[in-house]
Amino acid sequence: MARIGIFFGTDTGKTRKVAMQIKKMFDDDLVAKPVNVTRADVEDFMSYDFLILGTPTMGDGLLPGLGADCATENWEEFLPGLRDRDFSGKTIAIFGLGDQVTYPLDFVNAIFYLHEFFETRGARLVGRWPTAGYSFEDSLAVDGGEFLGLALDLDNQANLTEERLNGWLKSISADFGLPL
Repeated sequence: MARIGIFFGTDTGKTRKVAMQIKKMFDDDLVAKPVNVTRADVEDFMSYDFLILGTPTMGDGLLPGLGADCATENWEEFLPGLRDRDFSGKTIAIFGLGDQVTYPLDFVNAIFYLHEFFETRGARLVGRWPTAGYSFEDSLAVDGGEFLGLALDLDNQANLTEERLNGWLKSISADFGLPL
């Protein structure tokens, strides 16, 4: 079995695309095939000690789900099944998609919601990312001048996605035991 699980929420397919990019960088012995949380099983999710989680930010800074007018259930509906779980001993890195031009006051807020959920349940969160090179006004996902995970803007800075993704994966490689 692979040591690292990748789980993502998506509404348009963009977050899935990034999850697949991450998977392609590693072999099957290390990283499992990415799973959409709409198809995820809680026990499968819990079976990994290392997790890479992806999420878009919907509308005015919401976690994706039916409450954010997504077409299907998403993180909003999946997380309650994990509410009573202990994540001590698990290492989690989060990447998030957002639009810093259209939503400059809520850029990648969903990273914060996932970070907070897992941190309060004992997980070790890694993968902070610098805010330099972005142009937004506010984000719940910023702490001490860094994002709580990798922030990607496929709408306005798609040309920087591969470089940012590679840099982020290198930054978490030691925490995940990845050969980068």
